[in-house]
Amino acid sequence: QLAFITIIYPCLILQYMGQAAFLSKNMFHTRTSFYDSIPGPVFWPVFVVATLAAVVGSQAVISATFSIVKQCHALGCFPRVKIVHTSRWIHGQIYIPEINWILMVLCVAVTVAFGDTTLIGNAYGIACMTVMLVTTFLMSFIVIFVWQKNIIFALLFLLFFGSIETVYLSSSLMKVHQGGWVPLVLAFIFMSVMFVWHYGTKKKYQFDLQNKVSMRSILSLGPNLGIVRVPGIGLIYTELVTGVPAVFTHFVTNLPAFHEVLVFLCVKSVPVPYVQPDERYLVGRIGPKAYRMYRCIVRYGYKDVQRDDENFENMLVMSIARFIMMEAEDVSSSASYDIANEGRMAVIRTTDDAGTPLGMRDLGGLAESISTTRSSKSESLRSLQSSYEQESPSAGRRRRVRFELPNEDAMDQQVKDELLALVEAKHAGVAYIMGHSYIKARRSSNFVKKFAIDVAYSFLRKNCRGPSVSLHIPHISLIEVGMIYYV
Repeated sequence: QLAFITIIYPCLILQYMGQAAFLSKNMFHTRTSFYDSIPGPVFWPVFVVATLAAVVGSQAVISATFSIVKQCHALGCFPRVKIVHTSRWIHGQIYIPEINWILMVLCVAVTVAFGDTTLIGNAYGIACMTVMLVTTFLMSFIVIFVWQKNIIFALLFLLFFGSIETVYLSSSLMKVHQGGWVPLVLAFIFMSVMFVWHYGTKKKYQFDLQNKVSMRSILSLGPNLGIVRVPGIGLIYTELVTGVPAVFTHFVTNLPAFHEVLVFLCVKSVPVPYVQPDERYLVGRIGPKAYRMYRCIVRYGYKDVQRDDENFENMLVMSIARFIMMEAEDVSSSASYDIANEGRMAVIRTTDDAGTPLGMRDLGGLAESISTTRSSKSESLRSLQSSYEQESPSAGRRRRVRFELPNEDAMDQQVKDELLALVEAKHAGVAYIMGHSYIKARRSSNFVKKFAIDVAYSFLRKNCRGPSVSLHIPHISLIEVGMIYYV
């Protein structure tokens, strides 16, 4: 703000005053008034500075586009794209290759097709005035809901600035046929993409919500859930925060075996910029303690950086262990399971080292490998994991730790047994289970819905990044379960 007031604004006013003085005596140089008003001796220095200023201005537009696309993606309104974080210290400094290429193609296409700065200026004017008018509308909501001001003040603000911008926008709309149609067409295309993606994602979530398995049917199966429980931890990714997703029952119906510790993991983007680390993990229990089933919700803000966290598995296990300890210390909790308590979850602090239920011993990462953590694995599987680590740099950099149960005689035996089962399951290995859904419209759907789901959404889903890549799931530990959703 200080630089704008003391340097930028005075220079801008002086430049406009100079152009106005030049045009007052040279009224026929309106098309190229800027360069014609420059004195001959300083023409080339000003030309170089103006070109560099245009580059800086375009870079600001590109960076803003990257930020908007990332936030829309976090809110479920844009297809999954590759987001590269170019700075270790500045979280908002990102780069999206797909969007960068699209912007380049559009810029070249508009420049070649128009070949005239007047037509490009008409398109730019409509885009700028539309953005200003939309910003004014949104600012009025900020005045009411964020600043908690009187609604009369917000209406006066909207009326004053909105009327001025509406006049400018109406004059810009007179040039729609002279190049002004370009931003309108682009806005319609991108809005259609966002609407189709959000609509398809919403229909998929509603299908999961309507077809989730009730807890009574799960409890009727007994502690083993009617299947063979094998060593290890199974992380089932789901969008649901309550109930058991249909992908789990679909999996165990066709393959009646699953891990002895089940964690239903839900990664949620909440409509706030940032989520504090101590408020990120919510952990709850599904069913009685003998079932060894948990639910974990990991929350991110739309500006949070979802990096390839090497300690995610370790943080998840530590959060579950702390939840077990908190549950044991809760005097109000009963030893018997009550289905009415289903859905109760606790916020687990991850930065507080006090009261850590498990000890972690660093194995060094380089000396140990995930292929040697379990000696009972077959030789072919060890060879496959070893080759994967060599080909995947991120897998080789993962931190190797071993959890150890503290020697505390005061610890309740039931709690110790549950923690021991969790530690042994972690050492046996972690598997990631995700649903690979194919969404199709019902036969009774109208033409618009069939086109949106079967054509548009299907095209976007097939050509965007997969959820396993966006969530940084190691490929060697991933299991995808195919399902068809009729919405």
